[in-house]
Amino acid sequence: MKVAIVPVTPFQQNCSILVDEDTGRAAIVDPGGDLDRVLDTLARTGARLERILLTHGHLDHCAGAAELRRRTGAPIEGPQREDRFWIEQLPLAAARYGFPPAEAFEPDRWLEDGDTVAVGNRTLEVRHCPGHTPGHVVFYSAPERLAIVGDVLFAGSIGRTDFPRGDYATLIRSITGKLWPLGDDVAFVPGHGPASTFGEERQTNPFVSDRALAGRH
Repeated sequence: MKVAIVPVTPFQQNCSILVDEDTGRAAIVDPGGDLDRVLDTLARTGARLERILLTHGHLDHCAGAAELRRRTGAPIEGPQREDRFWIEQLPLAAARYGFPPAEAFEPDRWLEDGDTVAVGNRTLEVRHCPGHTPGHVVFYSAPERLAIVGDVLFAGSIGRTDFPRGDYATLIRSITGKLWPLGDDVAFVPGHGPASTFGEERQTNPFVSDRALAGRH
């Protein structure tokens, strides 16, 4: 599976294009905006868009989802339904942050922990990882040892928990209980910034390294 990352919006959110090269089918994860640039990148891969995947309902991750569905016909899958209130607030959030107008929408499929989504012949496992938002999900490809983690975890940091219905303790449990068991060798693409591995973050991340967590007990 090939991954192309397109930073979008003033928040430089990592919109990921996942391409199954065997079938020439693709998924776009977290189309927060700048759709012309995202679709240009997709066109250069030669793949056909099969579905739109969302990790959570924040503006910079899903403000372009409804328009992208309208332009391509691809269904929207995710996040988990507890993020519905964020998606309903998209028009207000866009105005508040000076984004282009964004519309609220209903995903074609809400996702739950343990679900799977297909990208061509590849299967992504869904992990419900609340804390940053209550309905946040992570997409994981076991054969590729790759996770798309949205704003749960970053290289050297973790997601904010000061937004409505964010919760720090819940986020730490999501990271240690849902992500770390996948393995230290798993690489991840975060919602912002550079990629890393779970093993690297367990060694060095000041919030969730093994040493940092041990120091809290």
